[in-house]
Amino acid sequence: MVDTDSGWDGRGGRGSHGTRDTGGTWDTGGTWGMRGARAADALPDRRVAAPDRRVALPGRRVAAVSLVALAALATGCEPGTATGAPEASPPARPTQAAAPSPTRTAPVTEDAKPRTAPPPSPSASTAAPAPVPDPTTARPAPEPSSAPAPRILMRTGSESDGVRELQARLRQIGHFGRNPTGYYGSVTADAVRSFQAKRSLPVTGSTDEVTWQRLLAMTRVPKAAELRPPTERPLAAPDERCLKGRVLCISKNSRTLAWMIDGKVVSAMDVRFGSEYTPTREGVFEVFWKSRDHVSTLYDTPMPYALFFSGGQAVHYSADFATNGYGGASHGCVNVRDKKKVAALFGQVRTGDKVVVYW
Repeated sequence: MVDTDSGWDGRGGRGSHGTRDTGGTWDTGGTWGMRGARAADALPDRRVAAPDRRVALPGRRVAAVSLVALAALATGCEPGTATGAPEASPPARPTQAAAPSPTRTAPVTEDAKPRTAPPPSPSASTAAPAPVPDPTTARPAPEPSSAPAPRILMRTGSESDGVRELQARLRQIGHFGRNPTGYYGSVTADAVRSFQAKRSLPVTGSTDEVTWQRLLAMTRVPKAAELRPPTERPLAAPDERCLKGRVLCISKNSRTLAWMIDGKVVSAMDVRFGSEYTPTREGVFEVFWKSRDHVSTLYDTPMPYALFFSGGQAVHYSADFATNGYGGASHGCVNVRDKKKVAALFGQVRTGDKVVVYW
């Protein structure tokens, strides 16, 4: 705000009486004029805290009076809102031209003190300090392992006595729920995966050296009856039609086949049958044809060691049965999953031997 009693109208060097002093004196209107210049040029901007250095003319008492008047003019009307220099500030030295801040004077803190020493080099003052890694999170990246992968000993499709022992050992600790067959199918692969997962090994379903050694350490050597049990399930009581002569005695109830001669079991094996849409016929039949490497002309599938007893239905080895177990079904034939047993059976059975299929 402009104090209307001072005679200053904010437009230049005219006072309340409109007079202009060109001799450098203070007129009756409160305006300071200088020779050859307007009073507005001689007066400081209201936003400037200190009067212009040009008013501090040595040797003139008028200059001191005008300095006091100008300071009073630039001071606000409320305490603490002054934009000029503080009352306690010493007069500016002739060699220093630093003007006070136009804003409110803040208390000087340690961070706000001016530097007295020369500023450091740019590299020292602007370069950010190197980050210190957090010891809890900054860990060296693990080096890639150069060790070769364990050698695979058995996998899906393998068929050997080693697979039979693997199955028997897995059965001892509850991972394989049937008798050994010697064929590494999906059921065996699932059992191996279960064992690997429980022991925190890589879950591959294949038996490598590490898996095999861990299994050996947890199990005992299987007995002969464990390695080659006659069937997965107990044999059913033979039908009375099976008690005389040479008979393939096939029970749908127990899902077993017993090769019998005069009421004595020579060998036994697991079997599966056709589905409800292609059921295996029941009754008394006889073997009328043997075909060692037969391939179905109707379904274009292998039927090794086939013993035909009723039309296109035969007892034969089934790789699908060995792989998937009872999850599938035949097209009416009697499937055997133990290849060695059915091969031995094929060599013993003759054309004309009896076949009995019953519940």
